[in-house]
Amino acid sequence: MAVKIRLLRMGKIRNPQYRIVVADSRTKRDGRAIEYVGIYQPKHDPSLIEVKSERVQYWLSVGAQPSEAVQRILEKTGDWQKFKGLPAPPPLLVAPEKASRQAAYEAEAKAAAGVAETPAKPAKKATKVAAAPEAAAAKPAQTKAADPAEPNREAVAETAEDPAGAGADAS
Repeated sequence: MAVKIRLLRMGKIRNPQYRIVVADSRTKRDGRAIEYVGIYQPKHDPSLIEVKSERVQYWLSVGAQPSEAVQRILEKTGDWQKFKGLPAPPPLLVAPEKASRQAAYEAEAKAAAGVAETPAKPAKKATKVAAAPEAAAAKPAQTKAADPAEPNREAVAETAEDPAGAGADAS
């Protein structure tokens, strides 16, 4: 029986995810596998490759033939060079660690409560205000720049005669 190490496709349309499997060469691409020895997800940035190196080395030693795609993956992980006795490849790219959502939430909560120091970005804003305190005192605080084409909403609301019909609710 000829044994192959190949990819078994999984996932959705346009989002392929593969398992690296050891299977009889006569079975279908997505058919029954003898053993699952890894995963490959090409859509991640960088691509996610996880290989059970010990099991791949065993199957290669007993004569299993990798497909071209699997051989390229094994070359990236260094398992193929280990099997052939070649020098190791350069290290793989590793995705940066994700920031903890809980830590970010706690930092924001402390900053909102005024318990802890605020992040570096608001501190920069404070230095800008401290650099020109006379200018800040001379101008009243505005939440939005006044657009000459747009009328003042408060002034319009005072002069309007109930266009929404709010008085109709009283009847």
